[in-house]
Amino acid sequence: MITQLYHIYIERTDASKNMARYYAMAIEQTLFGDACLTRRWGRIGTMGQQSVHHFQREEDAVRLFLDLLHQKRTRGYRPANTAAPD
Repeated sequence: MITQLYHIYIERTDASKNMARYYAMAIEQTLFGDACLTRRWGRIGTMGQQSVHHFQREEDAVRLFLDLLHQKRTRGYRPANTAAPD
């Protein structure tokens, strides 16, 4: 059973390089009670790619989640700007 919700959506944009990428992760419980880490990434506005990792222990899924988040943050990914336009 998943004890806490883990979900994140981050983006990396650079207009000078025509870069507009997103990266999303979530940990959910499967029908069999295992932890499942789902990752999605690609260009903003596209379906992108997806990868699914299954774990018997939630701790292992959380460890991978945090490691990947750290890697993405060091590469410049940040939370999406959700401010309303003026």
